[in-house]
Amino acid sequence: MDANVGKLARWLRMLGYDTVFINNIDDGELVSIALREKRVIVTKDTRIILRRVVASGRVKAVLIEYDDPGDQFRQLARAVKLDQEHKFTRCLECNQPLEPRGRDEVEGLVPPYVFETQSQYHQCPACRRIYWRATHWQHMSQVLDTLLEGSG
Repeated sequence: MDANVGKLARWLRMLGYDTVFINNIDDGELVSIALREKRVIVTKDTRIILRRVVASGRVKAVLIEYDDPGDQFRQLARAVKLDQEHKFTRCLECNQPLEPRGRDEVEGLVPPYVFETQSQYHQCPACRRIYWRATHWQHMSQVLDTLLEGSG
């Protein structure tokens, strides 16, 4: 993903998609990464779409037409058939797959109220951020549901 569509990265990670976002990356390097790692480029930059490796189909790319992140998400969902099969399985910050943690493993690492009211936790092995399913999770889930419904 390029810098013009950075907000999409977080939503794609919420859905569990392996999403690389590198701010201020050279177009050539972005295309090289996509080719090497078999990634889809999501961009508003028409120059990337015109590159031979993209125009030939060797690297798949989606040219985003909208400025509004919700509209961008709906366009991408239509273009690549996004689903919710792996929702909330990746770290929103660093993209790593989350690992389940027991209550005893997070005691003292989460706020006391969270520890008392939640029973399931996941942690990022890289940045050590801890996730649990409370009201923020419910809100994010509702937003994703609404966006995906509007993409059909």
